[in-house]
Amino acid sequence: MTTLLAIAYWAALFIFAIGSLLLAVLAWTRKTLWIIASSAVFLGVALVIAALPRQGGNPAASISLTIIAIAIAVVGGGPATTATLRLATRDSVKTGQHGGIIIASEPQEVLRGGQTIGLLERLATVGALVAGFPAALAVIVAIKGVGRFTELDAAEARERFIIGTFVSLIWACAAAMLPLLAG
Repeated sequence: MTTLLAIAYWAALFIFAIGSLLLAVLAWTRKTLWIIASSAVFLGVALVIAALPRQGGNPAASISLTIIAIAIAVVGGGPATTATLRLATRDSVKTGQHGGIIIASEPQEVLRGGQTIGLLERLATVGALVAGFPAALAVIVAIKGVGRFTELDAAEARERFIIGTFVSLIWACAAAMLPLLAG
């Protein structure tokens, strides 16, 4: 009976984790709110399953889940951040040709490269947490803040920076919790 429960546990966990990842990948191309929301729901269900008590470990399953969690963190955080920023600003901010935003008071593009920085931020975050080094989050946030400091004069830029950073970090932390809870 214990073996059947373990198989059911890992099967359910992988179904929801892989479902979250597939929906996150789809969200990169479709950019619709319901797809990323569905990915978040699948991730949430996977976290609940991962937190369930069980007996025994499975090293191969744990390693596989860690790889899936890293992919969920890196891939899913971008669409989640974009969707949240769209909701928060109600599309009132113009996007520049290099992916940044155009500040109304000064017609210049700021916060360029946010998508790439976000990918690296989430990779570093999930890597630090899975490796058991949560203090690295302070370093990640500090590097990002110092690197963007000169661009945060305008309220629109500060707002997007804070919201984007929080959503990105929360998504990466949630994904990192999968192998930590299941391990």
